Amino acid sequence: MSLVEHPLSVAIACGGTGGHLFPGMAVASQLVARGASVTLMISPKEVDQQAVKAAEGMKIVTLPAIGLTRGHMAAFLRGFRESYNLARRCFSERRPRAVLAMGGFTSAPPLLAARGFQAPTFLHESNTVPGRANRWLSWIVEQAFVGFPSAANRLHTRRVKLTGTPVRPSFAQLDPHACRTALGLDPARPIALVMGGSQGANAINELVIRALPFLADSGPDWQWIHLAGATDVEKVKHAYQAHGLAASVYSFFSKMELAMGAATAAISRAGASSLAEIAAVRLPAVLIPFPAATDNHQFHNARAFEQTGAARLLEQRTARPEDLSRALGELIHEQAVRQKMQASLANWHKPDAAEAIAQTILEKVEMPVNSFRPGLPERDDARRNHPPAESSEKRPRLVTHDHFNQRNSPARHRGEVLMYD
Repeated sequence: MSLVEHPLSVAIACGGTGGHLFPGMAVASQLVARGASVTLMISPKEVDQQAVKAAEGMKIVTLPAIGLTRGHMAAFLRGFRESYNLARRCFSERRPRAVLAMGGFTSAPPLLAARGFQAPTFLHESNTVPGRANRWLSWIVEQAFVGFPSAANRLHTRRVKLTGTPVRPSFAQLDPHACRTALGLDPARPIALVMGGSQGANAINELVIRALPFLADSGPDWQWIHLAGATDVEKVKHAYQAHGLAASVYSFFSKMELAMGAATAAISRAGASSLAEIAAVRLPAVLIPFPAATDNHQFHNARAFEQTGAARLLEQRTARPEDLSRALGELIHEQAVRQKMQASLANWHKPDAAEAIAQTILEKVEMPVNSFRPGLPERDDARRNHPPAESSEKRPRLVTHDHFNQRNSPARHRGEVLMYD
């Protein structure tokens, strides 16, 4: 039966932050290219609503979910229940053949709703340390995908596939000269990019403002692209103007591939999606992890990159303006330093991550739904044709992180990852 004639319906819960949304959109694009019908389930947040305007050929459903914060349990539970009911109504109209959760507070309601329709469920965890939603959901999914090897041992499933974090196709093969020209910037002058995640970061804005006297001395001819977020945009604009620096300051920027492709070096948070994009475009960066991230996962993400020479790391609580100026100045002024870092970044880039996830989902939904059992390894066709004497069941093999490092990744953490050939 042709997928084009009878599209498989796949729902992807990927809202809340750009770190969940953009990898989900990358997988969605691969599924659509293979003939699947995709529904993106997102949050009401502005970052989601703006970003999905670029989603072509996909149905968009906004769930009334909100994140769990101190003192707002009742609102969280109300949003959870309403999101679950909305997901069930959507699935009743068009039964999904699979549901993929990308983490965050929009993930759980659709995944739980999918169980009532016997739809296979999947999750992707981008960070070194899985978030609360994915740790909980990993008990019930048929397959988990991870971006870092260290995440595998923290999920409650035996089916873990190391794919890397998906990056949107627009980040491939970018030409710096063309990107700078498209943004109206001088191709001959260095460009520093400041990005505090999809919604800006007040602490990074403040640190950059305090560092501007040093940065103006280090790079008076630099051009700046600064994603400040809605709250700080005017304050940041005035700070650059006061130091006579050429800066384009935005509250939100939808063409991140152009900004990152144009940049000589960047200052960035260390969310997994941002790091995957940094690796994809080989952008040297100074990473300043968000210290309040759950389980301090951004620090561990950044440390993995720093330990392999793929980034510089400054901690927000101890970073001084002169430290930032020195680190960024080295990346922009020293070509040899940039080239060495870019070589390390190349080892982190997994260009086939979205394709691998999409292909695995489509392969599994072609099987009878009742053949899926969370936590149990599936049978392997090749081994059924040539079964070992003791069993025809496929057995997982343990791969140490060091073994994985030798083949695919620069990560240096010890541990075990379950891989299925």
